[in-house]
Amino acid sequence: MTQDEAHNALIGFIGMSHARGHRMVLVITGKGLSKQGQGILRRAVPRWLVTPPLAQWVNGHDVSAPHHGGDGALYVRLRRQ
Repeated sequence: MTQDEAHNALIGFIGMSHARGHRMVLVITGKGLSKQGQGILRRAVPRWLVTPPLAQWVNGHDVSAPHHGGDGALYVRLRRQ
């Protein structure tokens, strides 16, 4: 996916999860490699989560536990409806 495609997919996934009443989801970014030492999505997703339209649904996020992907995934807490 391109960054735009990934961003749109994340918006759809988070919006649908919020509408279904989920309180937490796992977003897998992958660890990736780049000149900065992290993958593009690994750096971009946390920024996207705090900007519209995602910010209206997201209450916060944390790096996942090792058995859920560790540094390559995020727990995303969703707001109550």
